[in-house]
Amino acid sequence: MPQPGNRALGATLEGLELNGNFANMSGRNKAGESRTKPAAGLATLLLCGTVLAGVPATAFAQTATGEGQQEAAQDPASAPEPIDNTIRTISVVGAERLEAQTILSYIRLRVGQEYTSAGADAALKDLGATELFSNFSIRNDGGNVVIEVTENPVINRIILEGNRRLKNDKILPEIKLAPRQIFTRSKVRADVARIIELYKRQGRFAATVEPQMVMLPQNRVDIVFEITEGPKSKVRQINIIGNEEFSDGELRGAMVTKQARWHRFFSSNTSYDPDRLAFDQQQLRAFYLENGYADFRVVSAVAELTPDKEDFIITYVVEEGERYKFGDVTVESQLRDFDSDRLQSGLPMQTGDWYNAKQIEDTVEQITELAGTFGYAFADVQPRFDRSREDLTMNVNFVIREAPRVYVERVDVNGNTLTQDKVVRREFRIAEGDAFNSLQVARTTARINSLGYFQENFEVNQAEGSQPDRIVLEANVQEQPTGELQLSAGYSSLERFILAASVRQRNFRGRGQTVGLSVNWSRFSRSASISFQEPYLFNRNISAGVDIYRREFNSFNFRSRDRNRTFEQSTTGFQLRAGVPLTEYMSFIGSYTLNIDDISLDENVYFSDFDGDGIRTCEPLFAGRFLCDAIGKRTSSIVGGNIVYSTLDSRLRPTRGENVSLSTEVAGLGGSVKYVRVRGQAAKYWPVGAGFIFSLSAEGGAINSLEDSNRPGFDDVILTDRFQLGEPRFRGFDIRGVGPRVIRQPYVDDGEGGVVALTERNQVVDDALGGRAYYLGRAELEIPLGTGARELGLRPSIFMDVGALFAVTKPILQDNPNGIQQRNTDGDLVYLTRLRDENGDVVLDPVTGNPRFTSTTDAIDPEGVANAPSIIQGSRFREVFLGDSISPRVSVGIGVNWNSPFGPFRIDFARVLRSQPGDDTKRFTFNVGTQF
Repeated sequence: MPQPGNRALGATLEGLELNGNFANMSGRNKAGESRTKPAAGLATLLLCGTVLAGVPATAFAQTATGEGQQEAAQDPASAPEPIDNTIRTISVVGAERLEAQTILSYIRLRVGQEYTSAGADAALKDLGATELFSNFSIRNDGGNVVIEVTENPVINRIILEGNRRLKNDKILPEIKLAPRQIFTRSKVRADVARIIELYKRQGRFAATVEPQMVMLPQNRVDIVFEITEGPKSKVRQINIIGNEEFSDGELRGAMVTKQARWHRFFSSNTSYDPDRLAFDQQQLRAFYLENGYADFRVVSAVAELTPDKEDFIITYVVEEGERYKFGDVTVESQLRDFDSDRLQSGLPMQTGDWYNAKQIEDTVEQITELAGTFGYAFADVQPRFDRSREDLTMNVNFVIREAPRVYVERVDVNGNTLTQDKVVRREFRIAEGDAFNSLQVARTTARINSLGYFQENFEVNQAEGSQPDRIVLEANVQEQPTGELQLSAGYSSLERFILAASVRQRNFRGRGQTVGLSVNWSRFSRSASISFQEPYLFNRNISAGVDIYRREFNSFNFRSRDRNRTFEQSTTGFQLRAGVPLTEYMSFIGSYTLNIDDISLDENVYFSDFDGDGIRTCEPLFAGRFLCDAIGKRTSSIVGGNIVYSTLDSRLRPTRGENVSLSTEVAGLGGSVKYVRVRGQAAKYWPVGAGFIFSLSAEGGAINSLEDSNRPGFDDVILTDRFQLGEPRFRGFDIRGVGPRVIRQPYVDDGEGGVVALTERNQVVDDALGGRAYYLGRAELEIPLGTGARELGLRPSIFMDVGALFAVTKPILQDNPNGIQQRNTDGDLVYLTRLRDENGDVVLDPVTGNPRFTSTTDAIDPEGVANAPSIIQGSRFREVFLGDSISPRVSVGIGVNWNSPFGPFRIDFARVLRSQPGDDTKRFTFNVGTQF
């Protein structure tokens, strides 16, 4: 019996190409073959009048054609019996991971239904929509429907190659494909487009992505995205057409996008960004509106990519329009607490002034803030404009709509998991039930930001309460790490190599307490300290703290250009302090300090027994009288008070506000040191636009002893208690490079029987004495950089420093052109006499033939010739006192702060414009690994 013909149905997924050939990812499926009996065979069966078998329907909605059907149509009596196309079974072949029932759930064919071509086509579409199969087909064997599938592979790995500018952690979270997912071509297509979009946002419009697929055993694949990043597309030129009143340069200055030039290598604004292009159109409009051109518009903005895909040329076509002046400017207030006439008299714009849209925005903001201070949190200020094109004037009416006075219904603190609620709530300057005040809310925001516990730019949110006259204040915080563990090594031009280790927790147990432990070591200093700070003692607005420390400091002078250790100071002590607020912006801090100081000199270098009494003492000839006077053990018992006024927006990195402090310390309530020391400091910061921050600061101090020794050449304020000035506080000068000093100048023979003193800096010994008074002023402008440099933590600035250190008792100076004669242990003067042998003859040097000499206490030799005095080596010098002048020293320069991975880095280039004799200048300084 002839078997009925059948047709297998198949589906083929074609290859994919995106920005390059999709190698190895083209479909490997075969089209279903169609096997159908010839039409003549069917006609023969029809002529016999016997139907042996029905022709099954196929998945394609195709009708058989041929002579047999035509003849059947002509002879209805000979038509075959109806064919039974009922689906008896549905089976799945080829599934590996997916269950057969899962695959069947994707299609609408069911057992008992009639098998039709339309139904089979719909089933194929359903299988294709799942994107789970690389090859699939449906066939009907006499009611037994067989679904053959080849599953898509499972992704083993996602590999990125060639991405240097965008790292994996920036790309992988943005794409859809991931390991252990089913591979689909649509996801690959979307991921390629997404990666290219990421590069476009960086200005790399020439970037291409070529996806590759590596086949692995067990139907697994590795997906490789081969990335060619290409150069960063810069803005080569910005053209502006239609501007007549303002030059191209003025308009480019108003834009954020800048033309690529060599001096903008730090700027990220030279790359093309479509979003920035739209923003620059708003900037152009704002620029013209600030200058009175109310009808200005940007007709078109076109960015053209050069053929090499490396640069863009941007062209703006603008229409300036006419320039307007202010007409009538009025205020209409519907609030009972606001007098329209008084508000109108205080407006910054007047009739006849050039129209300025920025002034109007600022005025609306100021009136809104003013209304907020009176409790109108939802005050609505709307400027209404009446433009007169005839006389080119703009009438403005500020309408303050009626609004209820608002009260704080409640304060919510959200997001704090470690920090206790009270730590945040105690910084609020406004309480539940108080009348709303926008100034107090702004102050609260500043205080919470200054804690440093939460995200940057935190703001107190305002939400409507249960009634129209109620408001809810929300502090939605995001906690940041407050613990610090630092292990660092660095180098500074001040202290050479530095090792530091510290542990600090600024929010200990979530209570706002600060606990710290630090250890530091360098060539000239060593220290260890433990500290604790409680900002709210017993939940009251009283701060308290304690520091316990041990410090060792090796002072030095400059012998030529080399540092030479002089005295060593070790200090052991503690400090107790407590502070109370006097006003919102002013506080008083009291302290008590107890220090035990031990100042010593190297006895092998600076001690001698010149008088022959058997006791070695500090010898001014070697150390200088000022150093000999400083050595010894002392106890300092110090009571201090400090008044601080601060409106800074941030204690860590202020951008606006001012800070003023005045402190007094009195030593003498016990201990062996008695003095009064006063210090003052003031600083003010201004944001001057475009990210620039200008600051002025000044400080000064004076110390006066409460004892009077009446000793000539002796200052009653010991050396270690005096002020010092120089690097790093006074840039352009070396450490202790400013102020009173003693310079020891050696004498040398002039070759004519006389002596001359050497005065070059690299030939003298320089000892800084410090001073009892000083002042220091600084003007600095912080320069903003592009986004890339800002992310690196680079903050350059230009500065000018002015200051002086002065007021110390002039010490007794030494002047020894002939040197100082030696003495023996008995105190007798020592002379040099010619060495004689047993016969009394003078012994000659066998090489030079000159007489040899030996020491003696006789002033006259046996022949009656005067013996030459034995001069102490290095005693031929004179001491010069310099630098004790109130006259200002001035330096200017440029510096860069960098929050490097190795710690804070500061580099300064300074030029001294004005100095005094004796000052030690230094043009270049840098410090890494420590912060001063």
